[in-house]
Amino acid sequence: MTTLLDKLGRTTKRPASRTDTALEQRKVQFDWEHTELDWIPGEPFASHFINEINMILPAGEFWFCRLYNKALPMITDAKLKEDVRGFIKQEAMHARGHSDAISNYLEERGINSSRNQAVMNFLFEQVLADSPFGKPVPKWFEKRWLLLRLGLVATIEHMTCVLGKYALENDQWDKAGADAMLLDLIRWHGAEEIEHRNVAFDLYQHLGGDYLSRYYLAAIVVPMIFGLWVDGAAHVMGQDPRFAAKKPSVFKPWVWLQWQKTAKKGLLPKPLWLALSNLSYFGPWYNPAKEGSTEQAQAYLKRSPAAQAARSIADTLARAV
Repeated sequence: MTTLLDKLGRTTKRPASRTDTALEQRKVQFDWEHTELDWIPGEPFASHFINEINMILPAGEFWFCRLYNKALPMITDAKLKEDVRGFIKQEAMHARGHSDAISNYLEERGINSSRNQAVMNFLFEQVLADSPFGKPVPKWFEKRWLLLRLGLVATIEHMTCVLGKYALENDQWDKAGADAMLLDLIRWHGAEEIEHRNVAFDLYQHLGGDYLSRYYLAAIVVPMIFGLWVDGAAHVMGQDPRFAAKKPSVFKPWVWLQWQKTAKKGLLPKPLWLALSNLSYFGPWYNPAKEGSTEQAQAYLKRSPAAQAARSIADTLARAV
């Protein structure tokens, strides 16, 4: 006999998926022929700092795809499984877009990316691999190891959503005459991060992720992202004769102070603001749906030159079939 408590449980149970749209892969392409290394005119620090994102992301995003393909068979909710498939397709396209920027933009302009890419490859292909450092994980720990890594992705995805919203709303780049192609890469990616902002957290919870684990994973991941970003940017700046005398390093105050100084112009997110933007993730009632607007993201994707071109090509191919 069904009890009132059973009925209440069914009506109050949260759906596994909070994603309110279908996630499509937009097969974008970018032409880097006319983009200067200082893509924000007269602002080499900000240009290098943001360009480092191109070197941070591909290894991690391809790793997301491998990890989520591994988790797919464990998903019992049809809508969430659809979300995860869409997430994988979008992340794969992000990785390709930034990889293309490395080879056809940064390296073509004399930036050696091998060291920074090697750091990220080591992190995702060795430290966070299915078999860390080539050592097989014990059978009893396999699911827990998968869940821990899914928790890392959920934490990272919160920060990418925050940065995506910043990219869509920051008009100081436009006022400074920033390169339209580079801006479109950043904003297209940022808009899709907002669009799929729920997926990583929904998957983590669906497979058994708990609050305590989320708390300590976030405490590790947020400082790690700050460190990787500043370290990589410092290495790029070290290749620029204009910064040679500073000998940029993640361990020296100059790069951190310059980040804050440049952020005051509105050309970079302020370090303290970025750190505080992650506090909501530590809350037990965290809901990624509240961290951004799908409507705002899709409004940009409708006018993104790269996304429009991809949609036009897709429509042409569809008519030809």
